[in-house]
Amino acid sequence: MTDTPPAHPQLATSAAIFRDGKVLLVRRARSPGKGFYSLPGGRVEFGESLAVALAREVMEETGLTIDIVGLSGFREVLPNDKVAGHYLIMSFAARWVAGEPELNDELDDFQWVAPDDLGAFKTTEGLGPILAMAEDLVGP
Repeated sequence: MTDTPPAHPQLATSAAIFRDGKVLLVRRARSPGKGFYSLPGGRVEFGESLAVALAREVMEETGLTIDIVGLSGFREVLPNDKVAGHYLIMSFAARWVAGEPELNDELDDFQWVAPDDLGAFKTTEGLGPILAMAEDLVGP
């Protein structure tokens, strides 16, 4: 198996999942993003809608069922000295519906965090503005 990244951008989704005024942060156990807290999510498969991909990825990574509220932003990760691939990540605001976090092997920690406490964590770049927009969409 080769570690050569695809020669084209990869489409991915992520979810800012809110429960009782807190958002779920997960820590990546693998590259890209190893050791950083971020939002659960992953790649969109061919022929899969963004909503279906997001629900599937959240279930695979965390075991949670969610209700997607709306698009809260996007982030583009270009190849650089730390990341070999090119990713376009569509981030959505969501509400927790059911389940308790049970992480797969792509993640090694989770925290339910008040959005104001985000600064206490080593997070992926651009997470703050996406969370702010997601919090506005979800409301109180």
